[in-house]
Amino acid sequence: MSRIGKLPIPIPKGVKVQITGNRVVVNGPNGSLTYEHRPEVRVAEENGHLLVQRVDEGRQGSSMQGLTRTLINNMVVGVTQGYTRELDINGVGWRAEVKGDQLALTVGFTNPVEVAIPKGITVRVDKNTHIVLQSSDKQQVGEFAAIVRKVRPPEPYQGKGIKYTEEVLRRKEGKTSG
Repeated sequence: MSRIGKLPIPIPKGVKVQITGNRVVVNGPNGSLTYEHRPEVRVAEENGHLLVQRVDEGRQGSSMQGLTRTLINNMVVGVTQGYTRELDINGVGWRAEVKGDQLALTVGFTNPVEVAIPKGITVRVDKNTHIVLQSSDKQQVGEFAAIVRKVRPPEPYQGKGIKYTEEVLRRKEGKTSG
């Protein structure tokens, strides 16, 4: 039994949910998100809550119930509150700036690395080294943050690179002569 999948999803005021077949559309103050779920589950709206029910009683149905419930809940939270991911750049002379629909990263390469900002994501750079990503889609924010971090991941000896703000780096001790 999926304990997460059985929990109802409350629909806040200002959020409209449309269910047509296997498609769920959530509209709210921060935009609109769409999800097409698998046929193993059914989504229904009752008394201001969304319920995800299994059609198939097998293992696949149980896992799809939990997954679908979590993804739809992320959509509801996204259109009401939104999601934020923050990154820090560590390195002397390293910086970032937004140029139109590009994020230009000067991180120790000969030329700046430009990363295209996907539609639906807002990028803000504070103090040239702190990048803030915001969107109503949790998956999109996470994927773009991973793409930006992959340009120059933090290295363990000096800690230079792009890291998530909340990330704790394990530092290594360098070689010593002795």
